[in-house]
Amino acid sequence: MQEHQQQQPKSPLPPRSPYQARARSTSDDWAERGAAVHVQREADANGNVQTKTIKKGVKDFTFGRILGEGSFSTVVAATDRQTLREYAIKILDKRHIIKEKKVKYVNIEKNTLNRLGDHPGIVRLYYTFQDERSLYFVLDLAPNGELFSVLKKLGTLNMECTQYYGAQLLDAVGYMHDHGVIHRDLKPENILLDENMRIKVTDFGTAKLLSMQKSVNGTTGASSDNISGIPIEDDRSNSFVGTAEYVPPELLTDKAAGRSSDIWAIGCILYQLLCGKPPFKASNEYQTFQKIIKLEYSFPALFSPVARDLVSHLLLTDPSKRLTIEQIKAHPFFADVEFGPALWSRKSPRLVPNSILAGVK
Repeated sequence: MQEHQQQQPKSPLPPRSPYQARARSTSDDWAERGAAVHVQREADANGNVQTKTIKKGVKDFTFGRILGEGSFSTVVAATDRQTLREYAIKILDKRHIIKEKKVKYVNIEKNTLNRLGDHPGIVRLYYTFQDERSLYFVLDLAPNGELFSVLKKLGTLNMECTQYYGAQLLDAVGYMHDHGVIHRDLKPENILLDENMRIKVTDFGTAKLLSMQKSVNGTTGASSDNISGIPIEDDRSNSFVGTAEYVPPELLTDKAAGRSSDIWAIGCILYQLLCGKPPFKASNEYQTFQKIIKLEYSFPALFSPVARDLVSHLLLTDPSKRLTIEQIKAHPFFADVEFGPALWSRKSPRLVPNSILAGVK
């Protein structure tokens, strides 16, 4: 994004955002044309329902610190000027995503988040709007960063913490699957922690949307709400996606991924939380893939037997033999967990490393 901006003539920055550099007339035009429109219904004192149209655009937010940067996007903290509520806003450079053929992933993320709606363990999309240079996704703010950062600091997590975060991840993934969404890139970097240290799964750019309903002519297909003004690309359902250490073997051998591919990733994450590293790790991607295909991994001698039993039933080469979401919930590893709403009101445990495996390689 910075490289792209250097190629453009700059005008004085308006105070509302460090990312807007343009003439006032053009900015005002886009403030209307690119704003998100939200219809809100409220009852007055007499019980009469009134409809109120709310528009949200760049001018309605005060932009703050940078939370993260990707290859074609920047995530910043922002405050709604009217409500003073804080959000994370993902800013995507239009020219760059078109040039690099990333439009498909932008649309996938928007459509997926719209389908998932509001779940405590999934980052929520509130508004999408645009100006002549950028697209904006207004998302939940997760002030405690990534679960990966916790692992980087502590090295490992003990059984209580692993059970807590594993249960929340399981609940969130189960909700995704029930709504026809396969994440396909689950990893600690894509698991954020909110103000209460509870998880929020993010980054749905490589997700797979499954058909949820039949159309009038009998064909099946998920709705695709394309972002205005940018042509959508052809989707390749079997294209390679994911991160090497968490990629399931079926994606490497059959070039296909299903719900059980997310189950494989959960197994990798549980192993990593307890051991401090993924089960399949080599000096390069090719060697990592070979380990995955051959199911070449091992448990440390002091690895919990109940955790070992669970992980070994998730990291299976045959996707059909992996445990289902409901079977995982019923596993002894989660014996003390009350799934459902109570899971999300439960106080998060104090972050403690897995001392049993401290120093074990």
